[in-house]
Amino acid sequence: MAERHAGGSRYFVAGSGPPLVLVHGLGGMASNWRLVAPALAEGFRVIVPDLPGHGGSAALAGAESVDPFADAVFAVVEAEDAAPAIWVGHSLGGLVGLRAALRRPEAVTGLVLAAAAGISSATRVGEAVVTVLGVVQPGRVLGRRARQVSRSRLGRTIAFGWWGLADPAGIDPEMAEAFLLGPPQHTDTVSAGRALVASDPRADLDRVRCPCLCLWGARDNWVPLQDGMEYARRLRAPLRTISDCGHLLIGERPAAVVSAVREFVAGLDAD
Repeated sequence: MAERHAGGSRYFVAGSGPPLVLVHGLGGMASNWRLVAPALAEGFRVIVPDLPGHGGSAALAGAESVDPFADAVFAVVEAEDAAPAIWVGHSLGGLVGLRAALRRPEAVTGLVLAAAAGISSATRVGEAVVTVLGVVQPGRVLGRRARQVSRSRLGRTIAFGWWGLADPAGIDPEMAEAFLLGPPQHTDTVSAGRALVASDPRADLDRVRCPCLCLWGARDNWVPLQDGMEYARRLRAPLRTISDCGHLLIGERPAAVVSAVREFVAGLDAD
């Protein structure tokens, strides 16, 4: 994938065809899509940004909501002359995609919410968890030993057990390493975390006009399947679950994610 920069954001581009924007989650980076983006690039022009404060993108301090993060991704899309586009957002990236669809409905023609954050994270418990993780930042410690941790079954279980993966031992070690490499590179995930917990999307979901698909790991302990059900109900969108899969579905079940995205887009074309 070709690396590019625009408006303080680093992003990657590959493939040709209809534009498809892939947005990672809190504490992630563009490389989280390493097993999804190349497959989708076979039929789409795939654009994969690092969110502000993540990876190689400049920080966005003081953001009071997710809207500035959506605007940062729009700046990348505009730099590539890729609007309108279909967006696929994982976790925080799903919420970013929702805000994008609300702010510029003409520029987002479809939206896949892959374990989208925003509902549970808006509760007091969710806010406390995100705040504590933002201060402690355990990912930085593990990320400094990413290769060793990712090559060890025990290491992968410690890093991803319960919260991230249904089967930490079974994930591809290189994919595990890609997830772990992000935190040491980030300059400001605290602002993104604060924006996340301050942004409850439920009041605005009835204003989303583009077709949506809710895609969830059936064993997601971080953003529970119940959130996916609520998103699907409020958006009047289908909910597709992936069995034996946790929160990091884009790395744990990439083939299922690619298949779901392709089928979703095919359905849009048929309409």
